[in-house]
Order: sequence, then structure tokens, then C-alpha cells
Amino acid sequence: MKRRLIRNFCIIAHIDHGKSTLADRLLEMTNTISTRDMSEQFLDQMDLEKERGITIKAQAVRMDYRHNDDVEYQLNLIDTPGHVDFSYEVSRSLQACEGAILVVDATQGIQAQTLANVYIAIDRELEIIPVVNKIDAPLAETDRVVDEMVQAFGFDRQEVLKISAKTGAGVLELLSAIIDRIPAPAGDALAPLRALIFDSTYDQYKGVVAYVRVRDGSIQAGLKGTLMASGARADIQEVGIFRPHFHQVPSLEAGEVGYVATGLKSIHDCRVGDTITLEAQPAKEPLSGNMPSKPLVFAGLYPTNGNQYPSLREALLRLQLNDASLSFLPETSMALGAGFRCGFLGLLHMEIVQERLEREYGLDLIITAPSVSYEVLLSNQKSVDVGNPGELPLPHEIAEIKEPWLKVRMVTPSRFIGPMLEIIQHRRGQYSRLEYLSSYHGDSSPTTDSPSLDPRVLIEFDLPLSELLHDLYDQIKSRSQGYTSLDYDFSGYRSADLVRLDLLINEQKVDSLSMIVPRDRAYVRGKALVRRLKEVIPRQLFEVPIQAAIGSRILARETVPALRKDVLAKLYGGDVTRKMKLLEKQAAGKKRMKRIGKVELPQEAFLAILKVN
Repeated sequence: MKRRLIRNFCIIAHIDHGKSTLADRLLEMTNTISTRDMSEQFLDQMDLEKERGITIKAQAVRMDYRHNDDVEYQLNLIDTPGHVDFSYEVSRSLQACEGAILVVDATQGIQAQTLANVYIAIDRELEIIPVVNKIDAPLAETDRVVDEMVQAFGFDRQEVLKISAKTGAGVLELLSAIIDRIPAPAGDALAPLRALIFDSTYDQYKGVVAYVRVRDGSIQAGLKGTLMASGARADIQEVGIFRPHFHQVPSLEAGEVGYVATGLKSIHDCRVGDTITLEAQPAKEPLSGNMPSKPLVFAGLYPTNGNQYPSLREALLRLQLNDASLSFLPETSMALGAGFRCGFLGLLHMEIVQERLEREYGLDLIITAPSVSYEVLLSNQKSVDVGNPGELPLPHEIAEIKEPWLKVRMVTPSRFIGPMLEIIQHRRGQYSRLEYLSSYHGDSSPTTDSPSLDPRVLIEFDLPLSELLHDLYDQIKSRSQGYTSLDYDFSGYRSADLVRLDLLINEQKVDSLSMIVPRDRAYVRGKALVRRLKEVIPRQLFEVPIQAAIGSRILARETVPALRKDVLAKLYGGDVTRKMKLLEKQAAGKKRMKRIGKVELPQEAFLAILKVN
């Protein structure tokens, strides 16, 4: 197809603002999917996506649409996730597009992830089409949201389209805007092949399947390809497009989006951001692509049954083929045995990986409390990265510890500014700036009790990543009645006075419960944690002491009382010496049981670390 008739675009928005529903309407109105085969959230193929109502993995699809001039256009759509943990999926998807549809919920207004996605699109110099969705909702405040978009991003009011993705109202006007406003892709059809990889997956028959946007040249099956960054050589087995399932075509031309079956057996040879060229006629310069994602959160994954360790390793390898942002290394815990230290993009990413492993591979897992990676400068001037608190060097070997910090954006109604600033201060946050996104009240009275009618405020601040892991989302949602949204970016490492807080259960240190905390908060954190663990650890037939310690210094202690068993219940009289013998035998047995007894820790014991205030 002629390049001037191609439009490449994606849909970006905050979570639950209607991206997938809008994609469904576009598929229907372009007759890409028949009404009989249509289902809600059609592009969300995973069961977890449909159950949770969120998009986890970006999905691409090609649509053919006849515009007013009766010319058929090729529309390549990428539906992206909305949660901050999967913003890396959004960033790399934008590399394959010239335009983006920005969707904002008419009932919620601009949220934190909305701002983040717009900034990414502006950095990529994309044409942005602003859209207000859910205008048919009973609580819709369309005019207020339009005012927010005009004030926050500088759009003209006439630019903002008003639609209902649920009913289809305004979607035809959006299709016209896509063709009129988004520019056709640039490129040279006669130049050597350069195809940017923006995603990849693994097929057991075709090997690594790369999702590509062809910038220059063309690619056909049967040719020899080269990946310019990794140097890997690929036999191009098949090329095709997304309908949205794989649909084989003879070739992919400059400006088109599709897939290439490389035949490679390792997804590490086919990294996102790499450039495919032809071995016979190689390109001189690769395309600029995204850097590999860097995990921010680390946690240990252990099978409850040691015999499942090989199955867990195989499951992680298979899952990594379809999720390149997952990383893992083997590790051993004295309490939990052999397992893996895994790196995730965030807490939701960690939760999704655990659920997929248990559901798709039939594993029963324990996941330790998440931690972050610290930079430790040793006394000999060497620097090491510590992702596991148990690997922190001894205090006399440490010259300095640096912890990761985030640049955080929070959007909240103005009436919750006080509680939000209080949370920021309590969490060691450093306030940066505050900006009102709008002051529109419409026809509603300013004295209304609805927080959604308050002017929305953007608060920017810096925060240690470790503070984000400890129940921050729940605190913010509860203090703002659910009206506050949060988004963050990694900003760098800063020096801090930190120590390792160890937990001893039955006088044995449980390394998988260790954590790195600020020195001035170690006592409060340790006391709250042992109290919490006392509630979740089940009672045994012997007393179980729970202690929090820094080195050999015990900071706090709680004791789980023993279960009592009435050994005299079977006696119905007789000499008192019979009773004394039984009680002495029980006392001796309890001493022996305490000496050799093992305490079983439930999953709640590891999650308790996240719930202490």
C-alpha cells in the first residue's frame, strides 16, 4: 500500500479510562472483527487481563477503513497498558507510531498516568488527538474535563473530541481525525531494510517472533536477516500482520507494522529496541530504540515443596520468553530452601507474575516481601549492588549506602492537599511543586460535598522507592476516598543512613524476612513488625519467640503462646502420682519440641512487612 495511506497510532490513557473499549469500537466500525466473533476487551487475550479489567501486554492490530473520499486507508493500532508498572510497554510502543489518541475519562478527569503518557508522547514528537470518553455516564463532567485538558496541555477546545466508547457515539469522527491529523509514516522504500523491534514473543514452532515497524526498505520470508545490536543472524521464516491474530503476508513495506518470525531460540538475541536489517544489503545506521527495562523491585520466589524447584526454573524461563522485563537469579534461603531472586517493574508486575506462575504452571509458591536495589560503597572503594537485604556487607566494611529515589506525580482534588502533604512528609518525601490543573465547577455549587467537583491539583515530590513499597497506595487511597492517582519515574540514587533489620523466629534468623531500613526508624519498624507477625504466625505446641534485631542487639520481642493440651483428660481418678508423671512427661516433651521444632511461616508473614506503619 502507498505510504501516504498508512496511519500508525496507539491509544494512551490512565488505567480504566476506556482504552480497550475504544479499541473494540474501532475494530467493529472498520469491520476488522465480525459482530459474531466480537467480545469485550477483545485485544486483551490473557485471562488475567479480562478478570482484572486491565491491559497488561500491549497488542497491535491492522484495520482497513474507507474514508469520505472512498480511499482505503491502512490503520495500525497499538492498545497500550495504563498502569504505571507497565509504562515501559507504552514507551516502546510509541516508537512505532506517528500519533497517539489520548483518552481521558469524563467522570475522573486527568490522572497521574495521563500526564506521564503525554510527556512520553511529546518527547517522541507524536501528533496527539485529545479525547474525552464516557460522556454518556451519569456522573460525566465533560466541560470540566475539557477545561483541564486545555489548561494542562494547551489544546484548543475545538481539538478535543467527545466520545462514548461504550455506545460508539463520536467514534466515526475520531476515525476521520486519525486520518486527517496523524501524518503518514516517513521512510525510503528503496533504501536498505531497517525495521525497529518494539515487542517480541516466543512461539515453540517459529522461535522468537519480533513485532516490528518497518522504517526503510522491505522484508520477505526466506531472506537472511541480522540484528544490528546483538549481532544475531536470523532466517526469516515468515512475515505477517495482526488481524489481530497472526496473518501471513508476502512482505512488509516501509511504514507498515507487522511481525517477523526469526527462528531464533533465545529472546535475548532479539531485544526490544534493536534493528533488523538484511545480511545481503545491510543498513549503515541502526534506528534509535528504547533501552532495556531496569527492574525496580526485587523479591524471592520459593516453591512450598522443594521438589518443584526444577518446575519453577522451567516456568520462569518460559515466562521470560514472553515478558522480557522479568529477570531472575537463583538464590538459597536458610528458612525457605532453594528459590530465585526475581526483578520486577513494580508491585503489580510482581503480583501478575506470581499469579501467572501459579495458574498457568500449577506451582504453589511463597513470595518474600519486596525490596529494592541499593548501591553500597565499600571501605576499599569498590561499589556493589545489593538487591537482597541478606547480602548486605558487615557494617565495618561499608563506607556509604545509596538508595533509589523516585520523581513522583500525584493528582488529587484540592480538599485532600493537607492529608497528601502529611503522607509525603511522613514517608521521607521532599516536596517539589504544586499546580492547579483546573478551577472549573460548572453549574455545581462550590459547597458540594463531592470531591470529584473540586479543582484538581498536581503535586510533584521526590520519594525513596522503599517507601513506595510499604503500603503507600493503600494509605493514599484511604486518605483521599479513592480520588488520588499516582505516577512515578526513577530519578537516581541518594546517600542515606541505613541498617539491616533482622527477624528471628524461635531464635533462628529468617533471612528472607530481613529488610534495610533508616536507622532512626529501625526501632519503630521492628516493634510494629513483631506485633504483626505475632498475629499471623499460627500457634505451635511450644512457645515461639519473635525478635527484631540489628546485629546482636535485640530491639523488640513478642511471643506466640503455645497450644495447650489437656493430658489429664483420660484420667478418671487414682493416685496423684499418675497425674504428676504425665505432667512431667509433657514438660520434658515440650522442651525437646522447642529445641528441634520448626515453625511453618504462612504467606501472610512475608506480606506483613508491607502492612506495618
